[in-house]
Amino acid sequence: MTKDAKSGSITPVQYKILEYLAVSQPVTLSEISECMHMSMPNTSRELRKLTEKQLCEKVTDDEDRRKQLIRLSGKGTALMNDSFRHIESRFVERLGHVSEKELQEIERALDLLHRKVFY
Repeated sequence: MTKDAKSGSITPVQYKILEYLAVSQPVTLSEISECMHMSMPNTSRELRKLTEKQLCEKVTDDEDRRKQLIRLSGKGTALMNDSFRHIESRFVERLGHVSEKELQEIERALDLLHRKVFY
């Protein structure tokens, strides 16, 4: 469902970083590195590219002035909102042919998954 959801101006790795930021911001460089299973230098390089494209920004943590937090910029937020809308429309399109009974089964399955995996 995420096929064609990302902008052509960013790489798949950059999209994954933006996606993580969209649901978890603000985060540190090390949190992104750990989540993406990337080295710190590679993560830093990709963030620099995203910053140059004005899709994310670094801000100083109010509680610890030595700490830099990364979040989406306004442009990055707009890009991810468009991407999520695209994914949502594909999801709704696929569910358009599902019966009421199947929808209830899907809902129960999602509830179970949430309880057992994401508690």
